[in-house]
Amino acid sequence: MERPVRVRFAPSPTGPLHIGGVRTALYNYLFARRHGGTMILRIEDTDSQRFVPGAEEYINEALAWLGIGIDEGVREGGPHGPYKQSERRDIYREHVKMLLDRGRAYIAFDTPAELEAARAATPNFQYDARTRGSMRNSLTMPAAEVQALIEAGTPYVVRFMVEPGRDVVVDDLLRGKVTIKSDILDDKVLYKSADDLPTYHLANIVDDHLMEVSHVIRGEEWLPSAPLHVLLYEAFGWQDTAPAFVHLPLLLKPDGKGKLSKRDGDRLGFPVFPLEWHDPKSGEVSSGYREKGYLPEAVVNFLALLGWNPGDDTELMDMDTLIAKFGFDHCSRAGARFAFDKAKWFNHQYLQQTADSTLAAALRPVMEARGVDMSPFSDEYVTRAVATVKSRINFVVDLADQAGFYFRAPGSYAEKDVRKRWTPGTPALMEHLCTILEAAPSFAAADTEPLVMDWIKGNDLHMGNVMNAFRLAIVGECKGPHMFEVTEILGKEETLGRLRAAIDRIPAPDEPAV
Repeated sequence: MERPVRVRFAPSPTGPLHIGGVRTALYNYLFARRHGGTMILRIEDTDSQRFVPGAEEYINEALAWLGIGIDEGVREGGPHGPYKQSERRDIYREHVKMLLDRGRAYIAFDTPAELEAARAATPNFQYDARTRGSMRNSLTMPAAEVQALIEAGTPYVVRFMVEPGRDVVVDDLLRGKVTIKSDILDDKVLYKSADDLPTYHLANIVDDHLMEVSHVIRGEEWLPSAPLHVLLYEAFGWQDTAPAFVHLPLLLKPDGKGKLSKRDGDRLGFPVFPLEWHDPKSGEVSSGYREKGYLPEAVVNFLALLGWNPGDDTELMDMDTLIAKFGFDHCSRAGARFAFDKAKWFNHQYLQQTADSTLAAALRPVMEARGVDMSPFSDEYVTRAVATVKSRINFVVDLADQAGFYFRAPGSYAEKDVRKRWTPGTPALMEHLCTILEAAPSFAAADTEPLVMDWIKGNDLHMGNVMNAFRLAIVGECKGPHMFEVTEILGKEETLGRLRAAIDRIPAPDEPAV
């Protein structure tokens, strides 16, 4: 009988969630939902020295913003809790004892100084079958001495005993069978008495087993630890229920070699965290995709395609579509280059699909922050304004740059456009244009555009000179959406007011500005 799909995302609260970790969480989520399974969020906080206040809350908030739903976890609860490793000490102690009783692990008292001396004396030293016999551990010391040291509170660690001369096979759904010689593995530390906590290697295996995890989907950087985990499943007698492994490809730098880092984002000007992060120790603020104006749907779509494809040329996929299409048969083994400009493209595409009214509501606080009182403008007015510039934006904040003139008349005029488009005869042309527009039966574009076009053609005027000067007077620069859509939204009074203000304020060539 096939096991129910149960996956886990298991971050450590040692800082903000890196975008590579977000992709791992996303792939776990897509796989679980694709197979009607369960998504677990487990907080791996056994490294007490690296714990950072606020990191756990950040992780939960980031996943919620992205729409990565959690079925079992610290906040959600569930039948396999606690879901925070620091609250599972009794469970780990029990399993440490189990390995010791079975002779699959041993206690070691070597001090940091003794370990350093061993490394200095032996090139490429590692604690294993070749060296453990010369170290201070329960394999080389009398049982009574070991017990006395423990009772005296002497710090110790528990190491896993790796048997040499074995081929350890890791069956990876993405990479196939990976065989590692056990001789190259060291006797990893599983538990430290100093803080009464297990290391990643033990806690990870025990929790995955007890939480009935069916698939361990994690980053490629964890592949070297997989052979040890295979041996641990065997040592506990759990090999028949061990999860399937999937080690995902790395996210690579946009340029050069190596994996993506925060320094790459700082250097090239893009976020590497989903949300803005305020470091509680240094006070440093790191940018986030949410605060930069990215839509969560765009970030999810962008990340999903970094190392996976749907098997066709489809690029735009919402979460439901991604779930329906996701599988490891189209996952790459090679690292995925982080093409951050593509994230902007996705954001642009999703903004185009966003309702004009939604964007209008998002624009209001942006304009208010720029000192514009938005209360005089109706929702209909703002929505119509947004619709004319929507195709030009990559972020909501771009609306303020593209549509700002709808809410504030020009306070100045672009100098280069004035020099090029405002000639000695321009004020008279604009005066005449005011007369034409004043007589318009309505200010709908369908009425004003043919009226102005007929005037230009009938008087053999230069189209570019008239229309660019007109735009300069209304917008403040020679760019923007279709002029007669603009004037229809602004209305007759505002349009004529701006035209007459420009006639008064824009100087003729070689005259000072008013």
